[in-house]
Amino acid sequence: MRIDFHTHCFPDALAVKAVSRLSHVSGGLTPYTDGTVAGLRRSMVEEGVNASVVLHIATNPTQQKKVNDFAASIHNGVDIFSFGSVHPDAPDALEELERIKALGLPGVKLHPDYQGFAVDDPKMKPLYRKISDLGLVTVFHAGVDYGFTPPYGCMPAALARALDWFSTPVVAAHWGGIQCGEEVLRHLCGRDVYFDTSFGYGMMPKYYAEQILERHGAHRLLFGTDSPWHTATMEWRLLDSLGLSDTDREQIACGNAKRLLGLE
Repeated sequence: MRIDFHTHCFPDALAVKAVSRLSHVSGGLTPYTDGTVAGLRRSMVEEGVNASVVLHIATNPTQQKKVNDFAASIHNGVDIFSFGSVHPDAPDALEELERIKALGLPGVKLHPDYQGFAVDDPKMKPLYRKISDLGLVTVFHAGVDYGFTPPYGCMPAALARALDWFSTPVVAAHWGGIQCGEEVLRHLCGRDVYFDTSFGYGMMPKYYAEQILERHGAHRLLFGTDSPWHTATMEWRLLDSLGLSDTDREQIACGNAKRLLGLE
C-alpha cells in the first residue's frame, strides 16, 4: 500500500488557472496532473497510490473558510484525506481551527512564505497551542520555495525552535527543507518531527537522503510527491536508491501515515 502524504488539487473551476500561475512563478515547473481531484485520482491509479493527503493553503485571511469548505467536500477518509488551513492574520483563526476539527479533517497545512510569517515568531504560539489542543497534525512547507525570494519562513533552525510549542505531530515537508540537507541534519534530525519525501527526486542529493534516513529513522519519514509537481514514480526512484529494508519501505510507504491519520 502507498499513501502519498503531500499532494495538491483545486476546485475544477480554478484548477487550470492555479496550476498555470504556480508553474510560472516557480520558474516553469512541469505539472503532471491538471490540478483537479479527478486528475489526482487518475495519477494515483497510474502510479500505484492507494490514498492521498491533499494539502490546502489559505493564502489570505478572508479565504480560509472557502478553502476549508472545499477541503471538507473532497475528504472521504478512504482515498482522499484533506488537511485544512488557517491564515495567522485572520481574526477568527482559532475558531476556524475548531471548525476544521468539527469538519473531520485530520490536520492543517501552513506555508510561512505564502502566509507571511516566520515559523518561530512568538505570535504563532496561540495558534500552535490551539492546533495541539485539538489533536490536529500540522504540515509545514519547509526550506526554499521557488516562487519567493529569501529569507524563507521555515528553515530548519527556526522550525527546531518552534517544535517546542507543539504537543501533536508536526511534519516538515520536502525531507525537512528544500535545499537544506546540511541544516536538516544539524537542527532537525533526531527531533520529534516527521519529514515527508515530497519533491526530493532530483532535488535532495542522495548523500543527504542517506544521512537523514540513518540519523532520523524510517519511522519518521512519510512518502510524498508534491503532486502535481512530482510523481510517485519519480520519488520512489530516489527512495529505491537508499537500500531500504522491507520494514523501512513499509513504514515510509504507508505505516507512518496510517498512524498519523488514525488508521491503525
